[in-house]
Amino acid sequence: LTFFSGFGLGTILLPVFSIYYPAPIAVGLTAIVHFLNNVFKIGLVYNHINWKVVLKFGAPSLIAALLGAYALEQLATTQLNLYSYQLNGYIFQITVFKLLIGVLIIFFSLFEVIPYFKNLSFNENKLTLGGLLSGFFGGLSGHQGALRSAFLVKLNLSKETFVSTGTAIACIVDVGRMSVYAFTFDFSNVKNNYSVILMAVGAAFLGAIIGNKLLKKTTLGFLKWFVTLFMIIIALLMMLGII
Repeated sequence: LTFFSGFGLGTILLPVFSIYYPAPIAVGLTAIVHFLNNVFKIGLVYNHINWKVVLKFGAPSLIAALLGAYALEQLATTQLNLYSYQLNGYIFQITVFKLLIGVLIIFFSLFEVIPYFKNLSFNENKLTLGGLLSGFFGGLSGHQGALRSAFLVKLNLSKETFVSTGTAIACIVDVGRMSVYAFTFDFSNVKNNYSVILMAVGAAFLGAIIGNKLLKKTTLGFLKWFVTLFMIIIALLMMLGII
């Protein structure tokens, strides 16, 4: 799904991983899959990259991604508890980190289904601002693509250039945030979950190959609403401290 729109992999994969892993680990595992998928996509579409846009949007994205990744590390280690409650004999805790990630999942899941967000776009002179915003949220939660696409869509790029340029920028953000995660992420989580990572990467690669051959917008209205509803449910469960 992410091949056509420029976003979706992290938006969908993060709440799925959050069912099985603590939120910081889910963000780290999603980042690995996201990065490997973008590297693979670059190999498919690198001939159409607009390097001027990559530089103008990607440079501020890289700086902001470092800040966002640092903010993630601070929030994940602090784990400020806002509220605790008991349900059916189980104790659940609402933390600042899970609340923030849940809000971000809901916000970015609505980008493609609510008309206002779906049609949101910006002029070329806002590329630096777009890079900062996209990079920061990319480092914080992995949700960089929706904002990036909103800023790039107004540049009248060809569909090939739109896909390849967005992918190149995403790679830059991934490199930035993963360089911070490398110092804070417990790599035993990668070793212990390598089969899950390989399965997700394999699915992403397959999607990129199919998407590259089709390279045209497919009507996915029902699927988008279904996925959006699923993500909102997971985000609410996270915000309530249940997962």
